[in-house]
Amino acid sequence: MKLTENGSTAAKRSIYDNFLFMVYSALEIEMIDFITTDTGVVFKYDPEAADRSWVWDELKTHSTVKISKVFYFDVSDLINPPSINQDFSSYVYEFQFGTFSDDYVVIPGDILKVKNNLYISKDINLSRSTFAAERNISIFRRLSRLLNHSDPIFIGGDNTKAIPSEIFSELLRKFPNSHEVNRYADARVHLILEQYIYGMKDARGHYEAYLNKVTPKIKNNLDLNIINELEIEKYNFIRNSIEDALKTKKNWSEKQWQNLMVKFLLLLFPKYILVIENITIHDYYSTPGTKKDRFIDIGLIDSSGNLDVIEVKKPFDDKILRRTEYRGNSIPTSELSGGIMQAEKYLFHLSKWGTKGEDNLTKRYASKLPTGMSIHISYPKAIIIVGRDQIGDGNMTPNQKLDFEIIKRKYTNMMDIITYDDLLRRLDRTISALKNSKTF
Repeated sequence: MKLTENGSTAAKRSIYDNFLFMVYSALEIEMIDFITTDTGVVFKYDPEAADRSWVWDELKTHSTVKISKVFYFDVSDLINPPSINQDFSSYVYEFQFGTFSDDYVVIPGDILKVKNNLYISKDINLSRSTFAAERNISIFRRLSRLLNHSDPIFIGGDNTKAIPSEIFSELLRKFPNSHEVNRYADARVHLILEQYIYGMKDARGHYEAYLNKVTPKIKNNLDLNIINELEIEKYNFIRNSIEDALKTKKNWSEKQWQNLMVKFLLLLFPKYILVIENITIHDYYSTPGTKKDRFIDIGLIDSSGNLDVIEVKKPFDDKILRRTEYRGNSIPTSELSGGIMQAEKYLFHLSKWGTKGEDNLTKRYASKLPTGMSIHISYPKAIIIVGRDQIGDGNMTPNQKLDFEIIKRKYTNMMDIITYDDLLRRLDRTISALKNSKTF
């Protein structure tokens, strides 16, 4: 049977690529070893490449070398520098990796390219998989980014701030495998870590249930029903994660809510293909004759390259409509009005920026854009995620819901105003529709 270029051939190529990746990963694990000495831990690296001198060449040229895409060593870390006439055919590199401090191995953050020094209990056996997940995802780089501080990270042992050894083992075991490294893998990675760090025990249960359902299915030949089931599990996972956060993360800052939601935006709004953050735009109008920089937290790019913006606010009660009415009408809160005004200004300045802005943004985000794609500022729209449906101690009354709908429709040509409860309802309806579309 002849294979089509776009179908079976691509599938075979993908299988072959995955096979090569697994082979290379297995070889690399064998090349790296952690040796305990009287004073600490030595990182031994035995390159399998034909030219084994490349590590030393990198150190001589740049004073630093990256190994296995996770470990970074300076020339000063090399314990056994090669001689002038070194025969590299059997040479094994040895780097100082960690030192002992009480019951911990202390690993400088620079070695892992993180801002935290790492304290790992001596009881934990070190291997490459302690530091790197599949496809060379740096575990501690993710963890450091999530914690967002420079204090030492403790793993195991008796330190009161330590992540227990059993929890850490669970994190390693549940990191996404090569089948799962896709559009929403990054969200899973962060949420797995959050499940311990922020005490999201229920979310961890949802995640485990998800994996238990997905794992046997991906081993079989997928048909439309199985794909449908995976979609249902995916949206259940997102819904449960947001709902758990709404129940347990009332003290989160706006930035923390943004960090959570940004992981799900492409799944919640499938017309978009790319999320860009911390966008600098130019304001030439607030102060005539002067250019002022303004900053958009999150932007969304659709498949045609069009840019829209999204504002993620805190999901507090009483952030949509005021409790008191004016002449029988519900009045927007300052948080809602302020969010709308902020979004309107972003859209105004983006539109005024025109082709200059398009060129500027295209160049700035060229590395993230698909090949040949440009960013366009063509009647940009905004999405605002803000507040809950609750006012006072209960849900909105029918009259309040009507007033809120009128407010939303007033701005429908330029922005979509969504509450966190709206998001949950949309996810519920998506899940329900997927369940009803099954064909058995």
